[in-house]
Amino acid sequence: MPHSIGSGTISFGLVSIPVKFFTAASSESLSFNQLHGKCGSRIKQQLFCPVCNEKVERSELVKGYEFAKDQYVQLTDEELKSLEGEASKVIDIAEFVPLPKVDPIYFEKTYYLGPDKGGEKAYRLLAAAMAKTDRVAVAKFVMRGKESLVLIRPAQDGLMLHTMYFADEVRNFGEIDKGEAAKIKDGELELALRLVDDLSNTDFTPEQYQADYRLRVLDLVNVKVEGKEVTAAAPQAQRAQVIDLMEALKESLAKRVPRDKKAAVKAKRAEAATEKPEKKAQAAKK
Repeated sequence: MPHSIGSGTISFGLVSIPVKFFTAASSESLSFNQLHGKCGSRIKQQLFCPVCNEKVERSELVKGYEFAKDQYVQLTDEELKSLEGEASKVIDIAEFVPLPKVDPIYFEKTYYLGPDKGGEKAYRLLAAAMAKTDRVAVAKFVMRGKESLVLIRPAQDGLMLHTMYFADEVRNFGEIDKGEAAKIKDGELELALRLVDDLSNTDFTPEQYQADYRLRVLDLVNVKVEGKEVTAAAPQAQRAQVIDLMEALKESLAKRVPRDKKAAVKAKRAEAATEKPEKKAQAAKK
């Protein structure tokens, strides 16, 4: 059973729904320690004040906000604590909106929500109503002293909560050059559409993707732990620079295996997989 990391209450009109929070995803990226190359020991980081030319203990530190270049205003923990949002566990729904109207750029972190004691029926009611109307809920919530904009959506017969960035935290894409000056020919667009269609699938299956770099690093670690000889991997071939866009699109399409042929190959593999046990059994009888 997953471990709950917190609890709260969804306020839906006059209905209150007690819920529990569960971590939905966590990064599996590798982390490394800094070692002294001479002896292999882990190094220790120290805090140092260049003005006083001395080491500083963590108990001597205070928070400072840089309001101008190299100019800081000091803030105490008590002052910051007094400005935090009300320590309320109520997730007060402000509005319901269609999910496609919310740009994924606003999503920050995801939590699973499960009903707490006594909230099972109200939880099911809200999840069903949101799924039936194709709507998601937008609310504000104070989580661990931090005020967050959150979105609650129905998914997998339950509810998920996404913490979100506020509008002023999302940078303006309009300031980025998007290559508007480039002219696209009809033939180039047609080939690009064919290539997109050829690479398209009806479903997204994340299981088919894996973190290749992380796996290669772990393999290397195991090799070193076992004291085996490390073989340097061959450098990856560099992709040729695209000179003619039309030719590049045509070549890409030519290298693609037609979809019907892919289906035939998969069918043959499946047939072969089912035939092997039978052949082995027959060989054993003989």
